[in-house]
Amino acid sequence: MISKRKLLIAGLALSGLAAWIVPSSAEDARVIPAPTIDEQPAQSTSEIALLAGGCFWGVQGVFQHVEGVTRAVSGYAGGEASTAHYELVGRGDTGHAESVQVTYDPRKISYGKILQIYFSVAHDPTQLNYQGPDKGPQYRSTIFPMNEEQARIAEAYVAQLDQAHVFGDAIVTTLEPGKTFYPAEDYHQDYLTLNPTSLYIIYNDLPKVENLKRLFPELYREQPVLVMAGQPTN
Repeated sequence: MISKRKLLIAGLALSGLAAWIVPSSAEDARVIPAPTIDEQPAQSTSEIALLAGGCFWGVQGVFQHVEGVTRAVSGYAGGEASTAHYELVGRGDTGHAESVQVTYDPRKISYGKILQIYFSVAHDPTQLNYQGPDKGPQYRSTIFPMNEEQARIAEAYVAQLDQAHVFGDAIVTTLEPGKTFYPAEDYHQDYLTLNPTSLYIIYNDLPKVENLKRLFPELYREQPVLVMAGQPTN
């Protein structure tokens, strides 16, 4: 499998361009109800959500624009530390999924609201082991609960959305508790912000940020919170 990075370095030659452009309908966000079950009033000022929903460039880019999110880091979860490297994960046999570790202030945004954005804007939870042009289990839709409360909220929300038939097909998002997050290489961090003219970003990821702004205006932040502008990722 040719990696996205290699294709982008090659300039997305016209002969391969079609494989990187997804139909606009694939990036249409869904208006979905908020979860009926959410976390209790915050006892802390910082919590973590760990999510996978296709290429981490777009998922990170979305949550970097969410008010209440203090940090969003691209990385890998689901496999071992020894295989948490882009070229290895790209093989699809490491158990890892491209993931984003979202650190947020629960006084400003709840875990349930994070999940609402995740399902509505950040990805399509009905696509099994792929998102748009990206194929393989490393692009699966997965929630990695950090504790029992998050697992309970996520499981209840998936059931709620399925019962409401919000999506045309069943949600295939898996729950994988007890997994470790490994930050991705520096060149993957802040990729959407640093590469706004990349054709992959233009066609696949910038529409997600626009959908966030349109559907969640009260939570949209114009200036993203960047990784490389703060502490190092590893």
